[in-house]
Amino acid sequence: MANGNDGCMTRKPWELPFLAEPEEVAALRRAVRLHLRLWGLPDVADVAEICVSELVANVIRHVGAGTPSTLVVEMNGTCLRVALRDPGAGALPTLLSAGPDDESGRGLAMLDAVSERWGVILGADSKLVWCDLATHLVSSGGHIDDPRVAKSEACLTLYAGGRGSEHPGAGRVGVAVREEAAIDLIADLFHWLCAHGHDPDEALDRAQAHFEAELGAGG
Repeated sequence: MANGNDGCMTRKPWELPFLAEPEEVAALRRAVRLHLRLWGLPDVADVAEICVSELVANVIRHVGAGTPSTLVVEMNGTCLRVALRDPGAGALPTLLSAGPDDESGRGLAMLDAVSERWGVILGADSKLVWCDLATHLVSSGGHIDDPRVAKSEACLTLYAGGRGSEHPGAGRVGVAVREEAAIDLIADLFHWLCAHGHDPDEALDRAQAHFEAELGAGG
């Protein structure tokens, strides 16, 4: 299995400005789920979506609907950090002990329950409420400990090496080489399918369906 020293995955921090309105939550959740899929972290998507919902609800409730806010998603070591920045520096979140009949006060309790830790960073005229979510990563630039990923990694390294394009110790360059090797491998498989009388488009659709079904099952 490749590790962070091999530059297996680059996960650059990203930000998404929005207005804190209830109708924006679904789109924000979808954006986070898609981004985590691209980051190879689909197993964290459900919890990340919960955090997004609670962070936005907290701004709407305590700062006001329509508040200009920014969703921030980044890595903090091997944890995924989901954060929300808003201009309500005076409206600090407080963890309350909500009773069974209370209609509010459960938002931060939910964050506290699903995250490794959470906190607030105060600025001159803004605050950032963040929560760190555990992942299965062994390094911030690595991939999850999935035997299918490890098998693919080994296969691509051999495939690229067979073409004389892989350089040991190339780090991030090596990742780019393996990406090209993956594209070459897919193209060569298309040729193989055609040579044996199979439809490459049909095979691709079936592979995509299998992949999406496994994501949906969390596997």
